[in-house]
Amino acid sequence: MSQTRQQILQRLKERGRMTVAQLAEELGLTPVTIHYHLNVLQRQGLVDAQLERRGVGRPRLVFFLREEALSQFPHGYHRLAARLLNELKARMPEEEIHRLFIAIAQEIAVEHGEQVRACRTLEEKLEALVALLGEEGFLARWEQLGNELRLHQYNCPYNYVVHHHPEVCDLDRTLIALTLEADVERSSCILSGDMCCTFIIKPQTPSFSLELSPGARG
Repeated sequence: MSQTRQQILQRLKERGRMTVAQLAEELGLTPVTIHYHLNVLQRQGLVDAQLERRGVGRPRLVFFLREEALSQFPHGYHRLAARLLNELKARMPEEEIHRLFIAIAQEIAVEHGEQVRACRTLEEKLEALVALLGEEGFLARWEQLGNELRLHQYNCPYNYVVHHHPEVCDLDRTLIALTLEADVERSSCILSGDMCCTFIIKPQTPSFSLELSPGARG
């Protein structure tokens, strides 16, 4: 797939519904070029369009992703993971399962988080964290609203697993907190029907340690 069409899919994933003019402005391309690529994506069954009315005036044509487009974004071996979790739940106490997810987050933070923690400012750490999350299959970006820092994740590589095992949601929140060495609060969640998972970053020392729990190293 061309880079332009990938960028269009990414913008639609982030924003939800966009017009040709909005896409052209964000991507720095002409409306004619955007129209061409949208037509290709529609023929591929990845994008759909709908007239949208907003008060008085002519309706506008907005474009949005079809469910088939989700396959264009990173995803994991969800069915196998779900089966493994089913087996673990059948054989282990709930507290042990929780500790297992914490240990997984710790492993990732120790393995990849050093480059993030080496950054001097929290903003620099967030930039490095977005790159790290990308390696883990997340489409993420961060923004500052007033004095508040927010991290948005527009897809969930564990989407299938999370629907069957919601506790998996704690994995990425814990990873973010450990890597940034900050307190993290989730304010929205894809599992709850929100457009993205949003985390509010508080620059404080987290309540848990980066030391791996016994047995976490395998």
